[in-house]
Amino acid sequence: MSNDNKLSNAQIAWRAAQDIADGAYVNLGIGFPEMVARYQPPGRQAIFHTENGVLDFGEAPPAGEEDWDLINAGKRAVTLKPGAAFFHHADSFAMVRGGHLDVAILGAYQVAENGDLANWRVGSKGVPAVGGAMDLVHGARQVFVITEHVTKNGEPKLVEKCTFPLTGVGCITRAYTSHAVIDIANGRFVLREKLPGLAIEDLQAMTGAKLHMDGPVLDLIVPTLSGDEA
Repeated sequence: MSNDNKLSNAQIAWRAAQDIADGAYVNLGIGFPEMVARYQPPGRQAIFHTENGVLDFGEAPPAGEEDWDLINAGKRAVTLKPGAAFFHHADSFAMVRGGHLDVAILGAYQVAENGDLANWRVGSKGVPAVGGAMDLVHGARQVFVITEHVTKNGEPKLVEKCTFPLTGVGCITRAYTSHAVIDIANGRFVLREKLPGLAIEDLQAMTGAKLHMDGPVLDLIVPTLSGDEA
């Protein structure tokens, strides 16, 4: 199967959104993970938290109607929902470190089979420092990753051991990729869903550690979506 047959970023974000419970307290990482907020299922509404001190913010305002005093951690303009709250940056991190978030969703350079995450690196490109992610990965009850299955050079992003600097150790519980949904449990990658028509052998060849099966592997079915810009 060609790597061209894969989910778009919007479709990966949609799939991750389906697993967020109604009323869950959720932090979305900067960039790609922010897309998850667009695709909440009907009848469900997460309460979104941002490290700079807002709880229960809403979608982006229409172009030209932004209030640039009202932004999320990614410096994107947001709106407020009834009952939204503002608080000090230190209080925001006390919420994170105190275990008050149900889910954090982050991007990744690499995810190891033991749940280690690397999503920052030193250099001129990418996120220049680890930032709040190091708190999120150990403060949230569940930590999801959304990512391409391989790099632009075709190298696996799901690996036996991370080679980039670690964001957190043993912290990732589930990965949503362009080709599959994979749980990280007991030091193993456990395959839950894969694209229809993608042979497990071909998926394994794109993965840098052994894939395990624990029950049936479901087809990864998502709608056709537009709007892949992060």
